[in-house]
Amino acid sequence: MHRTRNDMEEPLRKKMVSVLNARLADLIDLKLQTKQAHWNVKGPSFFSLHQLFDQFAETLDEHVDNVAERVVALGGVALGTVEAVAEWSELPEYPSDISSGSAHVTALCTSVMQAAKTVRADIDISADAGDAGTADLLTGVSRDLDKYLWFLESHTQADS
Repeated sequence: MHRTRNDMEEPLRKKMVSVLNARLADLIDLKLQTKQAHWNVKGPSFFSLHQLFDQFAETLDEHVDNVAERVVALGGVALGTVEAVAEWSELPEYPSDISSGSAHVTALCTSVMQAAKTVRADIDISADAGDAGTADLLTGVSRDLDKYLWFLESHTQADS
């Protein structure tokens, strides 16, 4: 840990750095999965999905930056290398052999759901530990993950 004038106790900052680096790995992985879908989607919904995937990737990029900066603000080191993401990410591996819009939507829904689930758990961990700043940051991430899961799932839902 780097020295900082942040008044949070070092054990709490270390715990939050660990939590945040795990979510950073998931968010970077999810951004790359979303770009994989963006680049390779095919089919009748190509254009709308291509745009949706790109918009989602941009949103994720903002969250990646904010989470990494929170890690550093707490005196930690943001672990955003390919090796760190591969080691820390809790998301399922994204299939590289799919091209249809529906297959990409299904794969992304699975990953977004997993990312949202771990973010929500870490909101509670952060709040219970007394780090309202991290809990607030993760709450914003959670809202956007839920919103994009809704956008993605709308492509799989038919009128009843």
